[in-house]
Amino acid sequence: MKLALAIFAVIAANVAAFEHAPLEGSIKADSAMGMKLLSQARLLNEENQAVQATWVSGFSLKFQGCYNIKQWNDEADEANDVKIATKSLVRFRLCPSSGCSESKAAGCTAGYGDYIIDMNTYVAAYFEIKEQAEEQQCETILNNCDCENAENQDYCKYDCVVAANMPQCVDGNPYEEGEQVAEMEINNYLECGRYEFNNGGRELEDRVEYFLGPYCANQGGAILMGLFTEDSCTEFADETAGKTAFTELTGQTLPYSETSIVGMECLSCLGASEEQADGEVQGTVGDQCAAIYSTAGKCESSLADGITDTKNTNGCTFIDGIKIVRNDGIVSSNASTRPSPVATSFIVIFAMLFCAMAFYVWYLRKRIGVKKDSLM
Repeated sequence: MKLALAIFAVIAANVAAFEHAPLEGSIKADSAMGMKLLSQARLLNEENQAVQATWVSGFSLKFQGCYNIKQWNDEADEANDVKIATKSLVRFRLCPSSGCSESKAAGCTAGYGDYIIDMNTYVAAYFEIKEQAEEQQCETILNNCDCENAENQDYCKYDCVVAANMPQCVDGNPYEEGEQVAEMEINNYLECGRYEFNNGGRELEDRVEYFLGPYCANQGGAILMGLFTEDSCTEFADETAGKTAFTELTGQTLPYSETSIVGMECLSCLGASEEQADGEVQGTVGDQCAAIYSTAGKCESSLADGITDTKNTNGCTFIDGIKIVRNDGIVSSNASTRPSPVATSFIVIFAMLFCAMAFYVWYLRKRIGVKKDSLM
């Protein structure tokens, strides 16, 4: 009996330890260990990186979400500068282009690689890739508009691109009379930058400088534009992420203050095609895709075998520690939710021993009852 109780004590202690131990891949992204893992997630040999990146041409970028961490602001050199700045990271996925779904948040469920990178770097690359893709699409649409013999080519081209749901292919709407308000060049504020107001009034009065830049919002599900009062884009101009202040100063709505700068579409990493020595035409990797791939933290454990000679999985633990809440309320994380095999084994053994002990107790009680009956 004492031996059985001793076994139970050991089993219970081990089960408790495993229950409270963190699951594999649950290191916090903003912890010292997490940052160390991220720094190790890049291949240092640029030649090998270039060779390995050739397969990326068959994949598409799919935004997964963003994540904020707090870190010391190295550029704080004045008393009023923010000492602890917000640093934002983006998690993205490279999905096989043939199976990348724009309607599904994950993009794909097999044969992919997950990556993490500085938000400003990703947003700048995203915009350039998107602009290049739109330029090619606009060129194709306009070439097929057949407006050469039209009475008014401006109207004809505008009607043509609107029919193709690409009004951005032409400058302005010819049907609108009068001077049209020029849209803000959002490309100038993909990184935190000082915003010059046309009227300048309140800014001069309050002696406050304003800065415009992207920030990670909606619990990681979107990247929005905000108005800030310092150059690290950490302190908002007001409680509405600067939307109210921007409207008061300009009379306009802050662009991308409600709609994410980065969409959920699949952006192909295929660049220009090159003719090989054997006459075969092979697609190259787009410059922006190659750039962010080479600098991103990598978790390529889900890539299909044979895609690359060496799968880089140094960033998996870091990426697994990031949880993102999407607009539909779903918490998205790559962290493993499978129970530990060791813990499961102990639980099974514990259950078996419990049943055995219950049977033993029942057996003893029965024997004691039989002895009492015989004495009577």
